[in-house]
Formats: sequence, C-alpha cells, structure tokens
Amino acid sequence: MQDLPNLILVGPMGAGKSTIGRLLAAELSRDFLDSDHEIQARCGADIPWIFDVEGEAGFRQREMQMIEELTALEGVVLATGGGAVLREENRRRLRERGTVIYLFTTVEQQLKRVAKDRNRPLLQRPDREQVLREMFELRDPLYRATADVVVRTDRRSPRGVVNEIVRRVQRIIDPLQAKA
Repeated sequence: MQDLPNLILVGPMGAGKSTIGRLLAAELSRDFLDSDHEIQARCGADIPWIFDVEGEAGFRQREMQMIEELTALEGVVLATGGGAVLREENRRRLRERGTVIYLFTTVEQQLKRVAKDRNRPLLQRPDREQVLREMFELRDPLYRATADVVVRTDRRSPRGVVNEIVRRVQRIIDPLQAKA
C-alpha cells in the first residue's frame, strides 16, 4: 500500500486521532505527525499557553501554517487538531493533499475520553457538555464536507478502526483490487 496518498485524520477532540494515527502509520510503515504536537514543539509551549497568550485566533494562524507545511510532505499519516476544519483554506489544503478520514464520535464518548484532560483550552469551563455539543453542531458538517471517508470510533478498539480505514482507503485507491 505504498501508493497511498497522505492519510489525514480529522475529527473532534477525543475521537482518537492521535492514537489511531500512530497505529495506522505503524501498520503502513509511514511517518506519523500530529499538527498540535508539531505546533507545541515548534513554539516550545503547550497549546493552553498559546491560547492564553495569543488567543484562539493566534493559535488558528499557527495551525494554518503548520497544516500548509505538513501536508506538503509525502507518504505521511497526519492527525489534525479538532478545529483545523474551521478555516476554508485548511479544508481545501487537506482535500488537495491527501485522503481525509473523519473519525466520528458522539459527544457522550468525547465527554468520557476527555474527562480528566486539562490540556483542552476550549473545555476549561464548567459546561463541558454544552461546549462539545455546540462544537459538534458547527464542526460536524465541515468534517463531513472535507472527508473522503467517515469512520465511527465509538466503543471500538483502535486496532479495529485502523483495519477499517485500511480497507476503505484501499477501495478508494484501487476499487478492483479491493474486490479481489
């Protein structure tokens, strides 16, 4: 499966983009990159600090530059931040430079998965569920419009999700081989 384009994971926080991305990259013998981790490494600061100092707009500008840079690479698995799809330029770049997989999860699953996570600046409020629901309403249509494939991650093992992604992406790349 070396002829695959970049595989780009989009979806909300808690969908499993980093975990599944690492496994997918290992399965395909590819490099794994996480745009949020790359931003942190480049800045020498964590995302909550960037949000505190530069606000969400400053972070989104950094994110856009990082997506431009990372999607220019070839043969990678890339996990994006949950809000990467908010900018049309990012959505266009993701679609043009890879096969985009939307890791869908419900708000209920997100709440369970991020319950103890304090590195989520947009969730540092008492009404976490309401925040996640509002983000879902805004972002779900953007994820779907950007994605080539939608894969549900609720109550599934990361390995099972990876296997499904590999099967479905292979069908997109070579529909005849996938039926063999």
